[in-house]
Amino acid sequence: MTTPSFSPASALPQWLRHYQKAWLAGDITAGLIVTVMLIPQSLAYALLAGLPPEVGLYASILPIVAYALLGSSMTLAVGPVAVASLMTASALAPFAVAGTTEYVTLAVQLSLISGAMLLAFGALRLGFLAYFLSHPVISGFITGSAVVIAIGQLKHLLGVRVPSSSTWETLRGLVYALPQTNLTTLALGLGSLVFLVLARRYLSGWLVRVGLPAKVADLVTKLAPMAAVLVSIAVVALWRLDINAKVSVVGVVPQGLPQLGLELPGFTTIGQLWLPALLIALVGFVESVSVAQSLALKRQQRIAPNKELLGLGAANVASALSGGYPVTGGFARSVVNFAAGANTPLAGVVSAALMAVVIASMTGAFYYLPHAALAATIIVAVVSLVDFDTLKEAWHYDRADALSLIATALGVITMGVEVGILMGVALSLGVLVWRSSRPHMAVVGRVPGTEHFRNVERHTVETVPGLLALRVDESLFFANATALEDRIEALIHQDPTVRRVLLVCSAVNQVDTTALGVLTELNTSLAKRGITLELAEVKGPVMDRLQHTALGLALQGRVFQSVHAAFSRPGTA
Repeated sequence: MTTPSFSPASALPQWLRHYQKAWLAGDITAGLIVTVMLIPQSLAYALLAGLPPEVGLYASILPIVAYALLGSSMTLAVGPVAVASLMTASALAPFAVAGTTEYVTLAVQLSLISGAMLLAFGALRLGFLAYFLSHPVISGFITGSAVVIAIGQLKHLLGVRVPSSSTWETLRGLVYALPQTNLTTLALGLGSLVFLVLARRYLSGWLVRVGLPAKVADLVTKLAPMAAVLVSIAVVALWRLDINAKVSVVGVVPQGLPQLGLELPGFTTIGQLWLPALLIALVGFVESVSVAQSLALKRQQRIAPNKELLGLGAANVASALSGGYPVTGGFARSVVNFAAGANTPLAGVVSAALMAVVIASMTGAFYYLPHAALAATIIVAVVSLVDFDTLKEAWHYDRADALSLIATALGVITMGVEVGILMGVALSLGVLVWRSSRPHMAVVGRVPGTEHFRNVERHTVETVPGLLALRVDESLFFANATALEDRIEALIHQDPTVRRVLLVCSAVNQVDTTALGVLTELNTSLAKRGITLELAEVKGPVMDRLQHTALGLALQGRVFQSVHAAFSRPGTA
């Protein structure tokens, strides 16, 4: 017997084993461009999470490498993102003061717990969780989060201190703090904000008109936040506005690569953080898969949700190992990575290497970076996340989905991110059960001259006297079994000549115990009135379970492979 030999190459990710030299230029270019975009974002999102700026930088090195080794997307850019940063701040606020050592430790442990959950989900092959949250719920959650984030950054634009335990408290505090506004800070913040808005709206078109290719112009536009950061640093440093005008700046950012280490959380910490960690994991996973799939389809590539769980789980554990906080796939950076020519996750590895160089030798350049400029960067980034298009589409197509979106967004804004997302999930499940409890049922007849059967209310069809053929367009379970019984009784009451009730089960994928009991009682009740219950087009798995039950035994000889066979039964008028 031959023992399989182990090759070191087999342990490498598939993209690396089959790497082509032609891909290298695109990966290096994309890695460089994404790094320029990632530097201000990592600093800004750390501020949003209530963490020191270096923590955002730390979360932008090892997590990217870990995802490159285990993830399945060729172009997903992993790192700090706005929504995960807000969720981190919301999760930690009840247990520690933002910016303190205890707060940072909890953020690291939150990343570790979230990563461990994702790895466990991946090992259990729970990739279907990517479809657990509906698109309207995710859209509402992100929209509500964007509003909360934007409101929370206004204090940095104004240069004032306000409490921020809730959105309403923040707004009230901002109103009271208006007289203390630092006008220099406001000028820096508004200047950055106006520049970024104008750049987003007009810069790409202007660059195309002066001769740049549209693709290059779009990439240059995406780098506008870095330009705003550099200019604001220069202005503050040149006029020493941190001293002369009391402008709040980032200050000293420790130079040097993060020290690797892991402090395991105790049972008390796990009890405090498991729910926020789970929500961060689920929301981050769903959003990452959505972004990764949309980009993969453009290149006829495929995403493996189970591998995404492992990749994102490893990224979060790596973030904790290097002193970072929860990370996930970012939409804006992924789009830029794709557009810049990234062919494989090597682009992310290049970006991680460049970030390591920045952290090891260039953090001194961030000393004069004003918080107002970072706040402007965050506001412009999150405002684009407000999704009115999905709301408009859902409102015209499905009001229940639209109301789920609105309720989730309002829940996030008024009651916090955790309550908001749980409210959205509960509403989605409630709507699902409500719809299933009111299944569409149609009396069907034969289309003349065919073996096709259609709704008698929509088509001209032939019916058989004494035969009631009812198609049920839903699986039968506890929530809708009684509705089926009530509909049959109502139809029999309308037509007392009915002697056969035929249930067309072509859309029934499952019959649960409650529905089985209702059908059994219905069969007995109909038999006492001289009416037979029959089934047609029952799916194999459903019939496998029914055939050994009391109902299945009672219906022997009255289960037909097709509606046509039931209509053509000898003795049918």
